[in-house]
Amino acid sequence: MISKINFPIDELSSMKKYPHELFYIGNLELLKRKKISIIGTRRPNSYTKEFTYKLASKFSNAGICIVSGAAMGVDALAHQGAKSNNTIAVVANGLDIRYPSINKNLIIDIEKNGLVLSAYKEKEKARNYTFVHRNEIVVALSEFLIVTEADLNSGSLTSVNYALRMGKKVYTLPHRINESLGTQELLKKGLIEAIYDIDEFLEKVSGIKTTFLDDEVLNFCKNYPTYEEALRKFSNKIFEYELEGKIKIENGKLIVV
Repeated sequence: MISKINFPIDELSSMKKYPHELFYIGNLELLKRKKISIIGTRRPNSYTKEFTYKLASKFSNAGICIVSGAAMGVDALAHQGAKSNNTIAVVANGLDIRYPSINKNLIIDIEKNGLVLSAYKEKEKARNYTFVHRNEIVVALSEFLIVTEADLNSGSLTSVNYALRMGKKVYTLPHRINESLGTQELLKKGLIEAIYDIDEFLEKVSGIKTTFLDDEVLNFCKNYPTYEEALRKFSNKIFEYELEGKIKIENGKLIVV
């Protein structure tokens, strides 16, 4: 059910202009959690996909809520890595519209378990200016911003400008030459910082130590099962662990990394 937020959200006071209205579906308790924003290109490369998911998953497992914009690509991966019960999706349209349609099931899942926010009334469609406004809200809600990949003139760079104006730190992944040119340029200028080790980064910004805990899935994979055997036994867990970089496939068999 779509409801209106009738109290101020302190973090949004850093915006140039506080939204006239805010609507939501889901769990408002997530607003009370420590939050970070993860955004980026709608067409991430395989390296960005892997580490966006891994970043979101590790921060979420540490109890930190992941905020993003429910768009294709990096946004969707950030929500998926966080799991739907620990993520906030900020959308650029009325909450009766689930956009983009390719993420419809993801948005429904977040509505049920997490929180979806919008500054727009029902039936309001996304436009250029609503995306820009959405981006500012995504940035304002969090302690800092991670842009995992962005090209030159990307909309994600507008979010970086918002973050810097608000005095927030901005981080990115280190990319190869000629990849993610937007973030590469910002790194050259010293405006943002690169993440070279996720566990060290998580400990640095949150004070939380990460520990690798053995579990049933990894114990099973230590015996080099076939991919099909692992899928039959653990279903979606295998896909999740593969994205997180805990296991890999070699010659049709699973290996613990």
